[in-house]
Amino acid sequence: MKFGGTSMAGTERIRRVANIVRAQAARGDEVAVVVSAMAGETDRLVNFCREANPLYDPAEYDVVVASGEQVTSGLLALTLQALGCKARSWLGWQLPIRTIEAHAKARVESIAAEALIASLEAGEIAVIPGFQGMSEEGRVTTLGRGGSDTSAVAVAAAIKADRCDIYTDVDGVYTTDPRIVAKAKKQKAVTYEEMLELASVGAKVLQTRSVGLAMKENVRVQVLSSFIGEGAPPADDLPGTMIVSEEEMDALVEKGEMERQLVTGIAHDKNEAKVILTRVPDRPGAVANIFEPLAAASINVDMIIQNVGRDKGETDVTFTVPQADLARAQALLEDRRDAIGFNRIITDSKIAKISVVGVGMKSHAGVASTMFRALSERGINIQAISTSEIKVSVMIDEDETELAVRVLHTAYGLDAVS
Repeated sequence: MKFGGTSMAGTERIRRVANIVRAQAARGDEVAVVVSAMAGETDRLVNFCREANPLYDPAEYDVVVASGEQVTSGLLALTLQALGCKARSWLGWQLPIRTIEAHAKARVESIAAEALIASLEAGEIAVIPGFQGMSEEGRVTTLGRGGSDTSAVAVAAAIKADRCDIYTDVDGVYTTDPRIVAKAKKQKAVTYEEMLELASVGAKVLQTRSVGLAMKENVRVQVLSSFIGEGAPPADDLPGTMIVSEEEMDALVEKGEMERQLVTGIAHDKNEAKVILTRVPDRPGAVANIFEPLAAASINVDMIIQNVGRDKGETDVTFTVPQADLARAQALLEDRRDAIGFNRIITDSKIAKISVVGVGMKSHAGVASTMFRALSERGINIQAISTSEIKVSVMIDEDETELAVRVLHTAYGLDAVS
C-alpha cells in the first residue's frame, strides 16, 4: 500500500490512512506500506538547501530532503501502534534499498527483503519511507520527484506482493481529466503500455518510472483514493483501476468483466514549448548537430518535424521541449548557430499536446483520421503530429486545450451515459 503527500498531510489524515491500513491487515493480509512526505514538505526542505548553499552538495541535499518521508513513516507506525496494530518503520538504509547512479535522481538496483519478509510473516505491518535508498558508498540517496511510486513498486516486486495499491487524491484512472469533461469514466483496468503512454503525455496519476518498473517486474498495480469516509470497505471491495499486463486484460475481456476499447484515454499537457529552426542545411548530420547538444544537456525532445527540403538545399526543423527547458535549449542552440547553420530560432510556449491512447489501435485503422476530422470540424488547427503503436499526439494552440479534449472524448464514444 502506498500513500502520497496529500494523504499524509497532517496527523488527522495520517490517522485516516492508519485506519485504511488496519482494515486491510484485519483481512489476514501481510501489509507493507510506503509513504511520501507531507504535501509541500519536500519543497520546504529543498528551499532550506538552497538557502544554506546555492551550490549544494547533492549527497548532503539527499540527507535533508529524505527526512520528510522519515517523519511520516515514523508517525504512521506510531499511529498504527495506537490503534492496537503491530507496526514498525524501516528506513531505506535498514532494509537496505540499494540504488545506483547520481544523488537526487538515483535508481533502485535491488532490495534486500529477507528481514522485511520475516517481519511481515510475524504479523508486523512494515512502514517504509518512499523516495529514498542507499548508495554503494553507504550514503542516503533520493530517487527524484515522484520517486515514492517507484519505491512502492520496487518493494512490491521484492516481497512478491499480490498487488501494489497506490492511494492518491483520485479514485482511479479516468478516460480523461474529470475536471475538464464531467462525463469522463473511471476505467476498471488499463494495460501497462497504455498507462506508460498516458503518464508520458500528461496524465498525472502515476509517475512514468513506476509504471515502467511495474511492467518489467510484472507487478499488478491498483490506483485508488485515500479520501474515503471512516468505515469504508478495504481496497478488495472498493476497486480503483488495475494496471495489468495485456494478457490479464485479454482474460478480463474474455470473462466479460471488461469491454474491449479502441481508445482508453485522452491526455493533455500544457508544459511543452515549440522550437522552429529555419533554413537548416539539408545534408547528412545536420539534424544530429541540433539534437546532440540537447541530449547532452538532458533536455528531452518530443515531437520532431522536418519539412521537405527547399531548392537551396535547406529545410525547417520543428520540435518540442519541456517548457521549463526552453530558455536553456534556446541558449544552447544559439551558441551552436554556426555549427548547425540555421537562420532563425522561432519559439512558442503557448502550445499544448493532446494525445489519444489505446492498445486497441494496434488492430484497428482510422483512429488518427477520427481525431483529425473531429478537430477540423471545430476549427482547431494541428501544428504537429507524432505517433506510436498505441498513441497519436497532436500539437495545438494552448487556448484550445479544453475544447479539444471534450471534442475528442465525445468523438471516440467515451462519454459516460448519464
